[in-house]
Amino acid sequence: MKMSIKLSEKLPWKQIYEKYKHAIPLLLYAAIYITWFVWLEKNVTNHYTVIHVTLDDYIPFCEWFVIPYFLWFAYVAFAVAWLFFKDKEDYFRTCVFLFTGMTVFLLISTLFPNGQRLRPAVMPRDNILTAMVTHLYRTDTPTNLWPSIHVYNSLGAHLAIVRSKQLSGIRWVRIGSLLLCVSIILSTMFIKQHSAFDVVTAFMMAGIMYGITYKYDIVAVFREHMRARKKRTPQVN
Repeated sequence: MKMSIKLSEKLPWKQIYEKYKHAIPLLLYAAIYITWFVWLEKNVTNHYTVIHVTLDDYIPFCEWFVIPYFLWFAYVAFAVAWLFFKDKEDYFRTCVFLFTGMTVFLLISTLFPNGQRLRPAVMPRDNILTAMVTHLYRTDTPTNLWPSIHVYNSLGAHLAIVRSKQLSGIRWVRIGSLLLCVSIILSTMFIKQHSAFDVVTAFMMAGIMYGITYKYDIVAVFREHMRARKKRTPQVN
């Protein structure tokens, strides 16, 4: 007897799509953001407004902060991935928070090109950490910096973690997230990637978005609006 298995039964594409379709906005936005940012890095490198405040001159260069600076990528990815699999509603809140701030950053960089001249001309020491900073300088231009997305997204990741139903009850996770968030924020200034002005304005933008995303809860409001609209829509038999 021959056994025939339908492809649809072997690979339940519909079930996989329904389970993970909330990844679509993230993937689409990632493609838009990366394309836009790469364009900025290639085309906005010469004519820009220099951002500088007096506090910048008092912050010393410290290569040790390159470690938390690079940990930022894993930190934000972990927060988004955790919510993606564990809490779809908070995942959408985090996406709204991150995407809005990143879009504002892209618009500012496009309409108001900006940059800084804080990087040391010569590294004060020769070690693996300064080598990492040098590599960072080569791959990331000192332009398109305001407000700091490193700072803004770190705050977004920390909010996502401390508001997570599963993670918020784990004390060491909350404390670890706070310490990493603070060290990443400090790293942007101590390795001379950002002016203190970029950091302060990122905090301001995060405060506004916290009110919209978590206090006003725009995601819940949108869901209620869609439910009410669905109820008003006449059902066709």
